[in-house]
Amino acid sequence: MNLLEELSLKLQQGNTNAVKELVQQGIEQGLSAEEILEKGLMAGMDVIGQKFKNNEVFVPEVLIAARAMNAGAALLKPLLASDGTKAKGKVILGTVKGDLHDIGKNLVRMMMEGKGLEVIDLGIDVPSEKFIEAAIKEQAQIIACSALLTTTMNEMQAVVEAAEKAGIRQKVKIMIGGAPITDSFRESIGADLYEPDAASAAETAARICQE
Repeated sequence: MNLLEELSLKLQQGNTNAVKELVQQGIEQGLSAEEILEKGLMAGMDVIGQKFKNNEVFVPEVLIAARAMNAGAALLKPLLASDGTKAKGKVILGTVKGDLHDIGKNLVRMMMEGKGLEVIDLGIDVPSEKFIEAAIKEQAQIIACSALLTTTMNEMQAVVEAAEKAGIRQKVKIMIGGAPITDSFRESIGADLYEPDAASAAETAARICQE
């Protein structure tokens, strides 16, 4: 097993110390930061994402793997910056106004970061205008809105309308998700994308940002 395969495996196991050691070894052996990130860390998170979709691992395993990923990525960040490596895209993420749930949102952020996207997480209880302000300021390709309560679902429509009002609707894709959300609801409010789970959301976002 080569170093990058071992790094991917240790990340899947959530072994933070081993991940940090292997990243350091990779740097010392002259591997590029981008190669370590893509073929080691992101490859490991891809496996976790697939297993999560197939119900082979659950939220705790994803959180542990993501923590290991973040620890490894922190060592690479200064090197990636000096290489001029840019994130593969930018996503504004948040739970809509009136909703205080964040576990699903946090999983989406971790999975998206695992795909090499830069995620601006606005947190919970986010009003529609804040999503739009952040999207304009950051020149994001995607606004991703989460809701767990049926009573807050309509806030997603407010985000779509606010994007239209601000004149950025053609420039940004609006993705929605959360337990009560369906694709027919997405269609009814005029949002662009719906995915049923965090791993699928990350895959779709990565694809959209590269189009």
